[in-house]
Amino acid sequence: MADTLPSEFDVIVIGTGLPESITAAACSRSGRRVLHVDSRSYYGGNWASFSFSGLLSWLKEYQENSDIVSDSPVWQDQILENEEAIALSRKDKTIQHVEVFCYASQDLNEDVEEAGALQKNHALVTSANSTEASDSAFLPTEDESLSTMSCEMLTEQTPSSDPENALEVNGAEVTGEKENHCDDKTCVPSTSAEDMSENVPIAEDTTEQPKKNIITYSQIIKEGRRFNIDLVSKLLYSRGLLIDLLIKSNVSRYAEFKNITRILAFREGRVEQVPCSRADVFNSKQLTMVEKRMLMKFLTFCMEYDKYPDEYKGYEEITFYEYLKTQKLTPNLQYIVLHSIAMTSETTSSTMDGLKATKNFLHCLGRYGNTPFLFPLYGQGELPQCFCRMCAVFGGIYCLRHSVQCLVVDKESRKCKAIIDQFGQRIISEHFLVEDSYFSENMCSRVQYRQISRAVLITDRSVLKTDSDQQISILTVPAEEPGTFAVRVIELCSSTMTCMKGTYLVHLTCTSSKTAREDLEPVVQKLFIPYTEMEIENEQVEKPRILWALYFNMRDSSDISRSCYNDLPSNVYVCSGPDCGLGNDNAVKQAETLFQEICPNEDFCPPPPNPEDIVLDGDGLQPETSESIAIPEANSETFEESTNLGNLEESSE
Repeated sequence: MADTLPSEFDVIVIGTGLPESITAAACSRSGRRVLHVDSRSYYGGNWASFSFSGLLSWLKEYQENSDIVSDSPVWQDQILENEEAIALSRKDKTIQHVEVFCYASQDLNEDVEEAGALQKNHALVTSANSTEASDSAFLPTEDESLSTMSCEMLTEQTPSSDPENALEVNGAEVTGEKENHCDDKTCVPSTSAEDMSENVPIAEDTTEQPKKNIITYSQIIKEGRRFNIDLVSKLLYSRGLLIDLLIKSNVSRYAEFKNITRILAFREGRVEQVPCSRADVFNSKQLTMVEKRMLMKFLTFCMEYDKYPDEYKGYEEITFYEYLKTQKLTPNLQYIVLHSIAMTSETTSSTMDGLKATKNFLHCLGRYGNTPFLFPLYGQGELPQCFCRMCAVFGGIYCLRHSVQCLVVDKESRKCKAIIDQFGQRIISEHFLVEDSYFSENMCSRVQYRQISRAVLITDRSVLKTDSDQQISILTVPAEEPGTFAVRVIELCSSTMTCMKGTYLVHLTCTSSKTAREDLEPVVQKLFIPYTEMEIENEQVEKPRILWALYFNMRDSSDISRSCYNDLPSNVYVCSGPDCGLGNDNAVKQAETLFQEICPNEDFCPPPPNPEDIVLDGDGLQPETSESIAIPEANSETFEESTNLGNLEESSE
């Protein structure tokens, strides 16, 4: 139980988001005693992933959280004369303007419940013709059953993969011996079953569906455990900092990944696929032969643009959009490079920003597949949990549903010396990492936050139909009006283990200028239509139909200077929530910077020792150690579609 926690640690981490989890794992790996706590009932904070019923419970918690009335603090009696307290917030104010809409048939019966769930959990939602929505509406009427134990080792809020006894073959989950090839996903088999979750993935239903499949809300509820819905929508660049860290630290064994199969563009009201690789360019029917040569010449220059400064000299101060106009590129090619390859803004990105983004895109091509991106199976929320597992392996202690009432600061040294938790226990530490959302309004009164607009849709088919229904796509819809921002659309199929078979999970993200619904609904209306009974029989409908939709705004606390926080002690470090970027580099850079503050001159997340290299007292001479990590070879028969994270260079040669 939590009241038996040790009274002293080297590092206390409050919040289980990705930067906090990476830093906690690095500190634990370096031999520091780490306590990692979170007042929430799940790992990941705003980086988490939920099953459908879990998401409804999260919405209910959001509603209840907004109604919290602060009690008189009982910890004040423990503050000594030479100390002062920094009270932490009990309210999570990072989520705003929540609106939920259900367009699927609401034939919900009282007897319908989520498969495998212990307790029914239904939600009130707006009808398709609802004209008004509020933050407090459309929330579940019952809460999920939760364990009363507040201190525990690692658990998960979503089903997790277990590569020891399961692999995916053609979108179906089956059990069998551990293998290294998994259809077209990047698979990293685990080497230790005890490090993995005890949750067993639900087997995919391989029975053939009727041609006209009417999906109802009760089906979504019943199949809710097949959904893993991310609060923040991101991808991993195949040569990004996070992939490199996963490989270096051997945390990659805790996760599996799937290639993004295609990059799309939206032009003149149509969605079309963008050629990425050299083969794609020359096989493309959208480009003329002259355009193909133009594009290849420009992309070849971008790969080594820093060697030819004369080519962009004098253009550094203008936008990348204006720079592209000066190159020998047709308007069609300019659009593809700007929005689908560099993925930069027409108005704010400089020439150097665009060239750097284009080079990064091209540099990541071919490492694990035909696009530069990977997606973690079971959702982005798996990544913080992977690093939490690493921290726990090296002795870190984890407590969910465990609130910290205040930080105790020494008046003389102005350093934080301890925390006081919900049980009134004082726990001493040298260093404290606190996620931004835990600070009170007084502490953050000078902080200017940005906002992220998010939408999550469950749809009945892909935005661009092909022969295969298992496509993972990314699409950028450019801003049309001044003061608005481009919208990033990521569409996930059922083989990513994030939605039920026969549906797609669509994430929309942009920097906020208004509420999430106001920012994103125009794009939603361009790409999708609401799901209605009358249109089910109409086979001529081209757009995918929306079954269920969620809109919300999320705080973007990235890139905020610590000097903006009032009276922040020098040994208290702030971790930000998710940013609006596509990749995770910001979180990794932040974690490494914080680690170097705590553990100067130490290696950041070094590989764990091989078991055969560990020598106990009384053993003989240590066997020769290898300088590289032993990583299984990819199966040559399936290498074209599948590869292991450890094999760095083979597929790009």
